[in-house]
Amino acid sequence: MAQIEKKVGLLRKSSASKKPLKEKVVLMYDEIFMKEDPTKSNPRFWEELFLMKVNIEYLESKLESLDGEELMKLKDNINSLFQHCIQALKAEHQIRVVNSLQTLCALIRGVHQKNKPTSGFDIINMLMGFDKAELRMKNLMESLDLLLCGDGSESLKSLCLKLLLCLVTVTDNISQNTILEYVMINSIFEAILQILSNPISRRQHGYDAVVLLALLVNYRKYESVNPYIVKLSIVDDENTLNGMGLVIARALFEYNRQYRDKEEENQTGFFSALTNMVGSMFIADADEKISVQTNEAILLALYEAVHLNRNFITVLAQSHPEMGLVTVPVSPVPTTPTSPLGTTPPSSDVISPTELPMDADVQTSNLLITFLKYSSIVMQDTKDEHRLNSGKLCLIILTCIAEDQYANAFLHDDNMNFRVNLHRMPMRHRKKAADKNIPCRPLVCAVLDLMVEFIVTHMMKDFPMDLYTRCIQIIHKVLCYQKKCRVRLHYTWRELWSALINLLKFLMSYETALLSKYNIFTLALMVVNLFNMFITYGDTFLPTPSSYDELYYEIIRMHQIFDNLYSMVLRLSTNAGQWKEPASKVTHSLVNIRAIINHFNPKIESYAAVNHISQLSEEQVLEVVRSNYDTLTLKLQDGLDQYERYSEQHKEAAFFKELARSISVNVRKNLAFNTLSQEILLKEFSTIS
Repeated sequence: MAQIEKKVGLLRKSSASKKPLKEKVVLMYDEIFMKEDPTKSNPRFWEELFLMKVNIEYLESKLESLDGEELMKLKDNINSLFQHCIQALKAEHQIRVVNSLQTLCALIRGVHQKNKPTSGFDIINMLMGFDKAELRMKNLMESLDLLLCGDGSESLKSLCLKLLLCLVTVTDNISQNTILEYVMINSIFEAILQILSNPISRRQHGYDAVVLLALLVNYRKYESVNPYIVKLSIVDDENTLNGMGLVIARALFEYNRQYRDKEEENQTGFFSALTNMVGSMFIADADEKISVQTNEAILLALYEAVHLNRNFITVLAQSHPEMGLVTVPVSPVPTTPTSPLGTTPPSSDVISPTELPMDADVQTSNLLITFLKYSSIVMQDTKDEHRLNSGKLCLIILTCIAEDQYANAFLHDDNMNFRVNLHRMPMRHRKKAADKNIPCRPLVCAVLDLMVEFIVTHMMKDFPMDLYTRCIQIIHKVLCYQKKCRVRLHYTWRELWSALINLLKFLMSYETALLSKYNIFTLALMVVNLFNMFITYGDTFLPTPSSYDELYYEIIRMHQIFDNLYSMVLRLSTNAGQWKEPASKVTHSLVNIRAIINHFNPKIESYAAVNHISQLSEEQVLEVVRSNYDTLTLKLQDGLDQYERYSEQHKEAAFFKELARSISVNVRKNLAFNTLSQEILLKEFSTIS
């Protein structure tokens, strides 16, 4: 105890014989930590306490120094402190309100640190007492709701949100946080929506509000009816949804900007000089150094909005000038804690037309474009666990989008063309594409580009099987829409076919190593069935007849890979091993591809022999293909345009529980409550006498 007093709250030593003097507020805290009721010696104790500047560090340290048993002996005084904090929230003088909010934060955090399974006390009983808990929490939530929705100080609103974030994140696993039952009963959902729909409050508090909502939605979402899930799913107010979209877009844009700045810094720094001297062999190593911490909280908020609310899909396509988000001077607000790159939002959604000087035809953007650029960055490196989780969540969000009829309509809309500059992983065998060479195309082209980019760049020893599976599923769902609606998309399909064929080649090359960890035949079957989709239905959605000819050309040109795949799956399907059944499914799925190869190869060889040509050009092969379609026989395969719809609860529950835990830990670590100086507060609350 003496050590704490020495560390915190000490003012000076008056003489060697006297005890050190302490701040008045520290002396008052010490009185609370005596077993006696502090009002016995001073009836105005609680009134005076909330006029004092809070010493959060001392209060938390004091709580930390006590063991569970000692704390239980102080239960009455702790209950009383909690109760008077709640009462002070209704005070006329806003300094009292601020001090009570900061005290509540310190008290909740300090007491929760003792809430271990072995401590033998219940957190609710410790803070409020079982008999008063319902009433106390009702009063607390009502006061916070009034403060958030009122016309009062922005600093107070900021502290209210920080208190709520503190309340939600005191446990790593938010579903084990029993206090949240009262937050479910006494909803602050409408207050969050009001913040998001108002431009001024959204600019200052939107980020915290969105993160808070994302966490509340994940409280016991699989075990009980969560009112925040129900309410979020039916929001249809355009201003509110657009406001939420702007907050998310702003945070993702900030991440993209920080990455771009680091990339430019790298290119003009030491690595660039080294590359120029030694050659391109160091390019990949240099760029691997670029690292901006991912923002999983904002990504989770985007996922919940897309997954739960059909109306939010329209927000994805809401056009606005390319975001140059700048800080605008506003009334003083609490400063945010220093947090890792990519986790702190910019402070404004005001658009600066001069921030990104671009061509006139590129000056529009939307949330989906910002999200695709973000995805292209985080999906580059999946070795780090946070990036792997972010990459997975990006693909889950894209899966939900690819299943939505309205989303597909605007993705494929020829009248909505954008130039989307995705980030591409530096590779030795290809040059970096110049931004100005990227054409304006429907947004689905950027989605397909992102999938192709991932397929090409992640064929490695530590193979991300789950992410590959999701990539192929997204491509399949997009093709199903095109087939169903007969959308003829002008896209460089050859790049996709080439990437898929190379993926099959990779699976075969590392068959032994991969089979020890994964069932690679599931992925191989999905890839082969994508080709079957093109073969069976390509005439309904490929842009031109020549595109269909090019598909056959690619299959014939790369026939050796399909032949090798057939040999591999035939070998495994005729053995009585664990892969017999999945391998035999791939064998059957290759029937049409093998028919094409076996039909056209002899005719190509015959054409070459008759015309005395040792090596045919592409055009000559295409001529043979076009003139021999009539005699080709293919089998009709069922179910190629069917897919299983995304289901979170059955397949992804464990992932989202772990993600919510990770976000809870990160939010708690970055929360700061004592960032308001008394001077700023006194200026802001100048009406206080």
